[in-house]
Order: sequence, then C-alpha cells, then structure tokens
Amino acid sequence: MRIAVIGGGPGGLYFAYLWKRRHPDAHIDLFEQNPEGATWGFGVVFSEQALEFLRADDPETVDAITPRMESWKNITLNLRGESVELDGVGFSSIGRLELLTILQQRVRAAGVAARYGTTIQSIDELGGYDLIVAADGLNSLVRRGFEKEFGASVSHSTNKFAWYGTSKRFATLSQTFVKTDLGFFNAHHYRYSPAMSTFLVECDAATWQAYGFEHKTIEESQAICEEIFADTLDGHPLVSNKSVWRNFPWIWNENWSHQNMVLIGDALHTAHFSIGSGTRLAIEDAIALTKALEAETAISAGLARYQAERKPIVQKLVTAARTSADWYEHFPEHMKLDLMDFAYSYITRSGRIADARLRSMSPQFMARYETAKKIGSQA
Repeated sequence: MRIAVIGGGPGGLYFAYLWKRRHPDAHIDLFEQNPEGATWGFGVVFSEQALEFLRADDPETVDAITPRMESWKNITLNLRGESVELDGVGFSSIGRLELLTILQQRVRAAGVAARYGTTIQSIDELGGYDLIVAADGLNSLVRRGFEKEFGASVSHSTNKFAWYGTSKRFATLSQTFVKTDLGFFNAHHYRYSPAMSTFLVECDAATWQAYGFEHKTIEESQAICEEIFADTLDGHPLVSNKSVWRNFPWIWNENWSHQNMVLIGDALHTAHFSIGSGTRLAIEDAIALTKALEAETAISAGLARYQAERKPIVQKLVTAARTSADWYEHFPEHMKLDLMDFAYSYITRSGRIADARLRSMSPQFMARYETAKKIGSQA
C-alpha cells in the first residue's frame, strides 16, 4: 500500500510509525511544512488514563516518552491569594518539541520517508497514493478542499488566549485567577521539563478589549501578562514562541473520510485545552485508524469502520470539552464564589464527575469541601 501522510505533528508521525512498524512493506511518505526540529507552543499534557491507553498498544513508545516527562498527582487552584489542592488528579507533561523529536526518531528508524520543509499546495500533487492521511491540523488543506464532503464546521470561543512558556517551575498543574482594574485573567501553568513550564494566559473578550491587546505587539502583550502574573511568576520572565492572542477553534466533521482521504487529529476535531486531550486524541485517532484498516480488506471499508468505531468515543470527549470551555467562558462570574465553592465548580465543570466519584478520586478535597459546606450551613 502507498500512503501519504500530510502533517508531521503527533498524530501524523504516530500513524506513519505505527503502520510502517506493523507493515514493513508499505510505502509511506510523510510531508511536513515545517523544518525538522521546529514547532510552536511549549508543553503538552497527558492524563494517567491516556498513557495507560497508549501503553496497552505500544509500550515501547511509552517507555521512550515517560523518562522525559514531568508528573504530579494534584491540581492547584489559586484565587484571591488563597490556594486549594485537588488531590488524585494525575497528569504528566512533556515538551511538544521533545515529544515530536522522539516520534521523529521512531518514524526514521521504522523506515518512513519523512519530507520536512515540504508544503503540499494541492491534493493533485498526491496522485498515485492508495490512502491520504490528513493530519495537517487546524488549517487542514484536505478539509478545506472538501468541506461539504466532510460535513465540516468551524467556530470559535469568545475568550482569548496566548500560549507562553516560563523558566519558573510549578509543583503541579495549576490555575491562577486574577482580577485587575480592567478585567479578569486566568493562567494555566505546569512544568514540562526540569527547566521550563507552560504558561497559558486566558481572558474574556471584554478584558482583552479593555487592555487594547488588539493594538499591542507580541512583546507588549507579554510585558502586560508578566506584570499581571508577577506574583505567580516570582521574578521569572515569560517566553514567547509565536505567542499571539487566539480564539480557540472548534472543528468538527460529520464525515471522517472522502474517497481515499481520511482526517485525524485537529484536522478532524478539536477539544479545548482545559481538558488536556488534544495530543492524546490525535495519537488515539492514529491507533484507531490503524486497527480499522487492518480489520478490513478494502480501504473504503476500513475508513468506514474507523468512523463507526471511533466517532462515538470522540464525541463524548468533545462534548465534555465544550462543557468545560463554557465554564471558562464565564470564569469571571465563577470568581465571585468563595474558594471551596469555586474549586468544586471547577472540578465538576465538564459534567463527568459526580460527588460519589469525586469522593473516591479526591478524598482530601471532598472532606475539606463538605466540612466547609457544613460549617457554612450552621453559621
């Protein structure tokens, strides 16, 4: 089989590696517009469940990734100078470039012809391939070329965010909520290496407009964010890597394949960064596509199976991500709550965690929360 993979992010790299490892006679060409060793952003996170899912299919890759990861068991919320920890919420993180480097090495070792610094301008350039895997991200050439056929929809959240890094190391995945004279900010921050952390700054549209960020340079916006989060950064600077203000894009496709083309990862669907599942979903798409194609003799049947089996799973995660994102769209309102009610609102925001599960997952937090509620009711 001759396969073209467009996009050298985690999803495209992992599919190319996985298929070539399991089918050495296959011919796979991977096309990535950026040079090898280049990326945007900083760290990415995986939940404990996501790593276990990957380990079940490919323990060798997990064993290559995990020594490079930072891990923690709690989430810390900071509001009005107070902090609360949510125990039992385990995550691990790794630098996006570090992850890509590991996957690039595995792709190369498997014998895949990876062509970096190569932009595909038209699908017509890919004649002669039996299968085209579009892992080409938010602005997918394949999806944009066949929007009607894929049943594509694209919308955007109203909040603005900018993705920075910092040399300040944080003990856990943390959220810091700050009110200023001009509005409200939230920072998502977590370490992803011994020397660096992700520091993603978010604000509502009204705050973004009040600060005039539309007319600020990247450097000016960065300086403002450093000032707003000076206490959190503790003297450490923010680091920019294409750190422009963005609105989160919601991408969904009703049809996951068209002719011999199939979508995976962000080209197919997006899940809000607040649930930390974008990279996980892309890699799991690659696994699901591989299994579906192997289960059928015809490529068309394999693509249909991929959609039938994978789509319901992704829909559940995307629904949870949308619910979580809606909580952030209104985070200035939530900031009016006292610390414990705020934390409870935060941890239950996706609608997937009921009190019984929370008592089992985060017994220390729930004991503190229920004690606070009891005292409050007696006052």
